[in-house]
Amino acid sequence: MDFRNISAWSIRNPVVPIILFIGLCLMGVVSFMQMKVQDMPDIEFPAVVVAINQPGAAPTEIETQITQRIESAVRTISGVDSISSTATEGMSQTFVMFLIGTDINSAVNEVKNAVDQARSDLPEGILEPRVNKLEGRGSEIAAWAVTADDKTVEQLSWFVDDTVSKRLLSIPGMATVSRGGGVTREILVTLDPARMQSLGLSASQVNAALRQLNVNAAGGKAEIAGSRQSVRVLGNAASAYELSQQDIAIGGGRSVKLSDFARVSDSFGEVTSAAKLRGKPVVIIDIKRARGASDVSVYDETVVQLAALEKEHPGLKFTRLYASVDYTKAQYESSMAAMVEGAILAVIVVFFFLRDWRATIISAIAIPLSAIPTFWFLYSWFGFSLNSISMLALGLVAGVLVDDAIVEIENIVRHMRMGKTPYRAALEAADEIGLAVIAISLTIIAIFAPASFMSGIAGQFFKQFGITVSVQVFFSLLAARFVTPVLAAYFLKDSHHDDPPPGRLLRSYIRLVTWSVKHYYITVLIGFGIFAASIWSITLLPQGFLPAQDTARSLLAMELPPGSQLAFTEKVTEEIVARLRKRPEVKSIFVDGGRVPPGTLEVRRAALIINYTPKKERDSSHTQRLLELDISKELENVPDIRFWFLDENGLRAISLVVTGTDSNIVNNVASELATQMKRIPLIANVISETSLDRPELRIRPRAELAARLGVSTESLSQTIRVATIGDVGPALAKFDAGDRQVPIRVQLEDSARGDLQMLRQLRVPLGQRGERGGVPLSVVADIQLDQGPTSIN
Repeated sequence: MDFRNISAWSIRNPVVPIILFIGLCLMGVVSFMQMKVQDMPDIEFPAVVVAINQPGAAPTEIETQITQRIESAVRTISGVDSISSTATEGMSQTFVMFLIGTDINSAVNEVKNAVDQARSDLPEGILEPRVNKLEGRGSEIAAWAVTADDKTVEQLSWFVDDTVSKRLLSIPGMATVSRGGGVTREILVTLDPARMQSLGLSASQVNAALRQLNVNAAGGKAEIAGSRQSVRVLGNAASAYELSQQDIAIGGGRSVKLSDFARVSDSFGEVTSAAKLRGKPVVIIDIKRARGASDVSVYDETVVQLAALEKEHPGLKFTRLYASVDYTKAQYESSMAAMVEGAILAVIVVFFFLRDWRATIISAIAIPLSAIPTFWFLYSWFGFSLNSISMLALGLVAGVLVDDAIVEIENIVRHMRMGKTPYRAALEAADEIGLAVIAISLTIIAIFAPASFMSGIAGQFFKQFGITVSVQVFFSLLAARFVTPVLAAYFLKDSHHDDPPPGRLLRSYIRLVTWSVKHYYITVLIGFGIFAASIWSITLLPQGFLPAQDTARSLLAMELPPGSQLAFTEKVTEEIVARLRKRPEVKSIFVDGGRVPPGTLEVRRAALIINYTPKKERDSSHTQRLLELDISKELENVPDIRFWFLDENGLRAISLVVTGTDSNIVNNVASELATQMKRIPLIANVISETSLDRPELRIRPRAELAARLGVSTESLSQTIRVATIGDVGPALAKFDAGDRQVPIRVQLEDSARGDLQMLRQLRVPLGQRGERGGVPLSVVADIQLDQGPTSIN
């Protein structure tokens, strides 16, 4: 059977096409109800991130001992497009970008294997390397401030980590629940430097002793009285006081109680972040959805669970800080409304020209018959979601869906006016116009389908756009060829009437067409002129990957000079918040001190989430973009800060990278480039992320003397690290608190860590195992203040 004659077959067998489209519509409705609602489609970048932590290490050591070796290990992997790394204090991050089209799961496995092979070449003090793929959706969808009248900061922090996080992670589609602000419980063993010196003990020796003594260990199996028992060795202290009474060996068969040279307290670790709302400290939680999950569903279920927690725990309160879901919901609702409005307007236009309500209804039916089955195809075959891109495609072709049906109906009506019955007119007219209808639809598909196969990152976004348009147009073709002729044959009625004489508008149009045909040279030249003007007008339009959005929320990141403490960061952010609150457009400001997107942790950095009044309540001249420009101008007067605005994914609009072999030349060129760019009126908020020097305390071993005494550089590093910040996470002794393992952190008291002379007197163990006593640090090493880079890119 020729596809051109499919309409005649459908008219003679009307039940089959009707049942077919009823089934397609039912599957489409079910699929629509199951589709996820998202802001943007899930994009899978072919990139892998390798993150390695070494607490206390300087960027220079991180770069030479970790970053360079990781880069060398992953450079040999096939398909690698580029490698970029950043070495900051205590952390190395390497981004491995693969060629577009590379299977990301295979890439992650290959990078993991390469890192495992290089593991033996990395320093001993590092934490376990983390290898993950780069997620397209990296930002949080919502955040809440948590307060409780009956809980301390430590208790509230643990409640969030334990109860709230567990409850929220049980929500389908929830990826991560992160805590900001608050504190982490630790057993602090604060050493007295003078008593330590008199006893000849070092901080690393105390930490090692506690790690060996304060532990519950397995003891094997026993068989007593005819039964089998497991053996447990219980050395864990029951309380901080009991821990302070433990004896610590000091050599020569002697021991001393821990409380004789240290203060043991059940407290919390060093505060490296501070979250504030309306000037008051709070604990915050922010959530991320999993890949393929719905923003709206995850958020709505989170709201339900948080309300349940408030009922279960009187005094507990969750205050919403921000939610990108509001914008997502508004986009979804406006897109659906635009689709409906477009369909209604298309039907009105059809009625205006056909002036037959039966023909208009038949044409209008083509819209749902084309749109609804599309949802089934997109969900079941491709796994698409309802997002800005797919909704744009659905709304774009809402009026195009009736094109095929209009062509069919118009030709059928023309045959009816020749005196034919609707049945005969439908049989002859539908097949007569069949090739034209097919050509119309395939032309549209040929235009939009290639957008789904674009290369690069843009192709990842427009894959859903091209496929959605093509599928809708294809179903509109099926509806026009199968259903429209059937409805016309059995629903249209004979209407014998003479066409009215053409009106003034139609007569003018006919004269214009007649003139164009007679003067076709001029017509062609005018056409080329309009085409050239259209191409030229593209240069007048603003260019960008996505149009500027007004989400009524801005994310401002800032950093202070190297060496700044958290208290100074809080002070500066409070001054900035006080300035911004004077603006009537600013609704609220939330401060997240100690971290900035996309996950940089440093006490001299902070992120300000600025919530504006809704767009409809602001003057048209106060868009989000203009408000950000005004805020940037105001903050330029604040001394000693760098600041920049970020998008919803924690990224900047434009980033330029300056590379070279000489870091000094690279920094100079980057600074000069930023200076020149600031003079361009079209560019705002330009910053240079050149590395600033930070204060350092450099310890240089006296090689000959250290070798004679058996003091290694590693023992020097361990001694000073344990004394100042405590040992690294896995090496810390643990206190069994029943419901969790609490780290025991051994370190000097705060006043001693700020005294250079006291640091010089730290005991360094002699010999490989420290069995020969110890000497002051100043004996085997020179200590001086200096400067070094804050980061190395």
